[in-house]
Amino acid sequence: MRTMSTLTSNTPAPPKPSLLPLLNRALKGPIQALQEYSLLVGDSIVKACTPPIYFSDVLEQMDVIGVGSLPIIVLTGFFIGGVMVLNTAAQFQQFGSTALIANAVSIGLVRELGPFIAALLVTGRNGSGIASELGSMVVTEQVDAMRALGTDPVRKLVVPRVLATFIVLPLLTAVTDLVGLFGGFAMARFQLGITAVEYWHRSVTALASGDLIQGIVKPLVFAIIISTIGCFHGLRAHGGTQGVGRATTSAVVAGSIAVIIVDLFLGKLLLYYFVS
Repeated sequence: MRTMSTLTSNTPAPPKPSLLPLLNRALKGPIQALQEYSLLVGDSIVKACTPPIYFSDVLEQMDVIGVGSLPIIVLTGFFIGGVMVLNTAAQFQQFGSTALIANAVSIGLVRELGPFIAALLVTGRNGSGIASELGSMVVTEQVDAMRALGTDPVRKLVVPRVLATFIVLPLLTAVTDLVGLFGGFAMARFQLGITAVEYWHRSVTALASGDLIQGIVKPLVFAIIISTIGCFHGLRAHGGTQGVGRATTSAVVAGSIAVIIVDLFLGKLLLYYFVS
C-alpha cells in the first residue's frame, strides 16, 4: 500500500492545454488561404499583361457582367439618389440651404456611394456567378481535363473574368452616379421645388478633379478584389454540389467584407491626398 501510494504521488500531472497550439490551429487555415489568394492575384495580374489573352472570353464576360448588371444598377442607383435627397432635405431646410442638396448628392455619389453600391451589387450578382461557374467546373473535373490538355486554367478562366470586371465596373459606377443624380433631381424637383437649372449647375460645379479621380480609382481596385475572390473560391470548391454552394456563399461574403474594408482605407488615403 505504501508503494502504491508513493507511485501515485510521484505520477506527474497531465499537461495543461496551451493557448499557442490552439491559436496555431485556428489561424493556420486563414493564413494559408490568404497566401494562396495572394498568389492567385499576382499570377492573374501578370498573365493579364502578357499574351496570349483570350479576347473572345473577355468580351463574353463583359457582356455577362456589364450588360447583365445594368438593370439592377439603374434601378438601385435611381432610388439611392432619391433616398439621399429625402433624408438630407430636413437638415438643409432647417438652415435655409435647400439648394445645397444637389452638392451633397453629387459629391456623395461620385466619391463614395456610386463605387460602393456598384461594387456590392456586382459582388452579389457576378461574384456568386463566377464562384458557382468555376466551382461546377472543378467538381466535374473540367479544370483537371483542361490542365491535361495543356491549357492554363488561370489564363483561360481567371484572366478573362478579371479583365472584364476591371473594364466594366468603372462604367457601371458611372451609370450608378448618373442615374443617382437623376433620382435625386426627381425627388428634389417634386419634393422641394428645386429647378433643373439650379440642381444640375450645383451638381456639376460641386465636383472637383479629386472627386472624379476617387470615383475612378475605387471601382478599379474593387474590380480586382471582386473577380479574384470569386475565382479563388470557385477554384477551391470541393465536395460536389454542396461544395459549389459553399464556395458561392463564401465568395459573396468574403467579397462584400473585402470591399467594405478596402473602401475604408482606400477612401481615407484618397481623401488625405486630394482633400487635405
